[in-house]
Amino acid sequence: MPSVRDVTSGITRRPDRLRGEDAQQLKEVLARVPVLATTAEHVRAFAELMNDRRGRELKDWITRVQQDEVPALRGFATGLLQDLDAVVAGLTLSYSSGAVEGHNNKIKMIKRQMFGRAGFDLLRKRVLLTA
Repeated sequence: MPSVRDVTSGITRRPDRLRGEDAQQLKEVLARVPVLATTAEHVRAFAELMNDRRGRELKDWITRVQQDEVPALRGFATGLLQDLDAVVAGLTLSYSSGAVEGHNNKIKMIKRQMFGRAGFDLLRKRVLLTA
């Protein structure tokens, strides 16, 4: 029997990148558990939406997920609906805020170091110099 990690890895990996024995094992598991097979289909479809930047098709994907009996994916789809415009933009547009991600913690550290020592002007200079 494959482990949960092996099955999860098989579902989330591109089918063409699975080794022959792993693909066969996954196929057997999915044949025994229909809900898991449905989940795998939806996960792969979502991965294709992400990789191909087809955010405009997200509503259709969410509709299909909500029609099936997969509670975990239904919760995920409901969460996507709460901020649908932002998710569609993230899956469609070619630019992102990824370049500035991670700098927030550096700024917090500088603010802690500067607390009570100097005014805003010096804090601003230090933040701009670290960027």
